[in-house]
Amino acid sequence: MKLQRWFRNSGVALLSLCCVAILSGFSPAVWAMTEGGERLDLTAATVGYIAVCVFVLAYLLVMAEETLHLRKSKPVLVAAGIIWGMIGFVYVQNGMSEVSETAFKHNLLEYAELLLFLLVAMTYINAMEERNLFDAIRGWLVGRGFSLRTVFWLTGFMAFFISPVADNLTTALLMCAVVMKVGAGQRKFITLACINIVVAANAGGTFSPFGDITTLMVWQKGLVHFADFFYLFIPALVNFALPAAIMSIFIPHYVPQPEKEQVYTKPGAKRIVALFLLTIATAVCAHSFLGMPPVLGMMTGLGFLQFFGYYLRKTFDRSVARERAKAELRQDEQRLLQLGSVVPFDVFSRISRAEWDTLLFFYGVVLCVGGLGFMGYLSLVSEALYSNWDATYANVAIGLLSSVVDNIPVMFAVLTMNPEMALGQWLLVTLTAGVGGSLLSIGSAAGVALMGQARGIYTFGAHLRWTPVIALGYVASILVHMWLNAAMF
Repeated sequence: MKLQRWFRNSGVALLSLCCVAILSGFSPAVWAMTEGGERLDLTAATVGYIAVCVFVLAYLLVMAEETLHLRKSKPVLVAAGIIWGMIGFVYVQNGMSEVSETAFKHNLLEYAELLLFLLVAMTYINAMEERNLFDAIRGWLVGRGFSLRTVFWLTGFMAFFISPVADNLTTALLMCAVVMKVGAGQRKFITLACINIVVAANAGGTFSPFGDITTLMVWQKGLVHFADFFYLFIPALVNFALPAAIMSIFIPHYVPQPEKEQVYTKPGAKRIVALFLLTIATAVCAHSFLGMPPVLGMMTGLGFLQFFGYYLRKTFDRSVARERAKAELRQDEQRLLQLGSVVPFDVFSRISRAEWDTLLFFYGVVLCVGGLGFMGYLSLVSEALYSNWDATYANVAIGLLSSVVDNIPVMFAVLTMNPEMALGQWLLVTLTAGVGGSLLSIGSAAGVALMGQARGIYTFGAHLRWTPVIALGYVASILVHMWLNAAMF
């Protein structure tokens, strides 16, 4: 209650300050420091200080999402509106409204490209989930009769190799469901397996443009080519495997009783996977060979899925009748029961199930960071980090920061600064921003989600006890990258 009261009072005070500042009307001469006559430097102005306070408050609310039960998109959406509203007011007062309008549209265009890209990827993942593909994988693992140590390694490796294609949140939730089912009653195993899954999912997402929003941003910015991301494969593998090898020592050689869980995929599941791979290939080709944004290929791929959805609806009765005949022949009551609840595939229902809170949070972050950058703050940060420090130290620090602050605003800030760095350094910051979130359970969406799924077992404190081991993997992955890819630095 004290925390909630503090946030509420701080929010009221800050919003009041913003309203007073805007209504009272600052003297335009206070801000009228220009950069080549094109932009106003607002870093030393009252409006700039207010913008920073608004962003910090918004992000404190984001970090307290689990405590306040307030969706993370809400505070950053409001913060983005306040920041750009103040920017617009200042530029109107100086007769430069077209400059701020152009800057806003530039940030909006960057967000729109990423929004549509992520929306298509989420739609495909939701379509695979609706076709029971992930449930079938879980059922296969649960019924194999593996030992706890084998399940520990299997779920880790599967998280590592699935997350480059699916997002790390979906991957982590799928693997955690397997761990909870197989290791029921084994609290220590569940804790270690969840930590392993978080580390593996975050590491796997770094060597593919599709593995994480941050890698996608770097790729779309054109700073790292598609094939160059795979230079991070071995460093990412070391980041996962080293902590996993140490943690596996503490897992008993216990073989739980296998549970028979027969899960059938719905018609078209494998073909949707094939279409998703085709969509990825289309996006890569559009970017690499045609010089077009990758979103062109992704939206074309959404058209592929819509056509296939049309085919599934047209052949629905025939395919269900065929599957029903097979089930009756095998006298499979479970399959017959499942067929009774199958409904025609609807691609728009899959679109509606996208993680809209995440997508809107991303909008708020892009606009907030873009606004602070337009005011001049990111130039100051870039000067402090990349001019006063060696780029390697700065990029390692970025990774450590991403364990506390979400890696999306951290990476977007780096991209907005756009410091002069070699390819090896851009790969390094991509690696550290991705795997740095594994150091704490709150450092990534996968960790936060698993704390909810394995509530009371996998906790912040339980993860923190193994942070030194995870940090070994973090340091080792950086050293391996600098050794293997030394020619890129």
